[in-house]
Amino acid sequence: MGKSGMQKGKGKVKEALGKATGNERMKTEGKAEQAEGKVRESADEARDALKRRPR
Repeated sequence: MGKSGMQKGKGKVKEALGKATGNERMKTEGKAEQAEGKVRESADEARDALKRRPR
């Protein structure tokens, strides 16, 4: 699991904890971390695709 997967997992835990405790700020931070993980994952995939393309 790379950084993006860890970021998304951490965000899911934070969001769930925020929901369970009624802490809106923690819930929102969790959603933001998940989004950041998805963006990082997309950037990694794009970079890998560029490396694989023929020149």
